[in-house]
Amino acid sequence: MSSDLTPILNGLRQRCGACGEGRLFSAYLKLNEACPHCGRDMRAADTADGPAFFVGFGVLILTAPFLFLIPMSPLPGLAKVLAILSLALVITGLCLWLLPAAKGILLNLQLHHRAGQAKFERPEG
Repeated sequence: MSSDLTPILNGLRQRCGACGEGRLFSAYLKLNEACPHCGRDMRAADTADGPAFFVGFGVLILTAPFLFLIPMSPLPGLAKVLAILSLALVITGLCLWLLPAAKGILLNLQLHHRAGQAKFERPEG
């Protein structure tokens, strides 16, 4: 029941990291409680805001130059406004497109490495 693909590739495909067959999501970003193919418990991992952070940061790096170049361009005012609005649509679309893959990757990595909540112990004495 082991997948030949890595947790990262299975995450990109939005498939279970254990079997590589079952879908991770029942709807957009809504995780299945268990893999429909192998039954792996998906509730053991929580990606929290990690996917949104990584996707937002990556999209910002790709699109930030345009946010600086458009206002400095010699375009007329209306064209600049339309360019900024178009860029906003591109940014939104990229984020929505990349979020499921990022969440799948982080979820599969957490489950693969059996990651859990950090536990801090105070030194005795």
